[in-house]
Amino acid sequence: MQLTDRSKKTDKSEMTLLETLYLPEIARGMGITLKHFFMKKPTIRYPEQKRYLGPVFRGHHILKRDEQGRERCTACGLCAVACPAEAISMVAAERVKGEEHLYREEKYAAAYEINMLRCIFCGLCEEACPKEAVYLRHDKFVPVFTSREQVIYGKDQLVEDMNDRYERDAWTKEEMQKLWDKQK
Repeated sequence: MQLTDRSKKTDKSEMTLLETLYLPEIARGMGITLKHFFMKKPTIRYPEQKRYLGPVFRGHHILKRDEQGRERCTACGLCAVACPAEAISMVAAERVKGEEHLYREEKYAAAYEINMLRCIFCGLCEEACPKEAVYLRHDKFVPVFTSREQVIYGKDQLVEDMNDRYERDAWTKEEMQKLWDKQK
């Protein structure tokens, strides 16, 4: 009595002389190799050419500034709570008199850090931010790091430079190519 129908029928017939020499299989493998040898190469020359990554690519983190150059982040902590990898940490502080030109709200992030070894680039921090302060750039990779000290990004690396403003609406392939050409 058989309990399952998982048994596999095997062919135990004798192989022909041609099959024992494996010549047809060798010829078929060589044909595949020759076909791929003359095909167009899929590689690109990276430093000179950059591949279009699409509108959903999430790269380097930045903390945006408003039109007057003030930091948008109010240290509400929603990005840190939304992060599934718990990569974001921050310390809130209150703005003192005379710092109105630096921070647009009464509360700001005195320290804001992202551990890039933990970050999974999911974009949930970007979606959770009510002030639209956190962005993951779609035109810039996270730089390569060689030591653990370079892994934790502080505010000095995250806050947007006013000379290099990042505009979020560049989603088409043509606009991305213009951005890449500008970087060269």
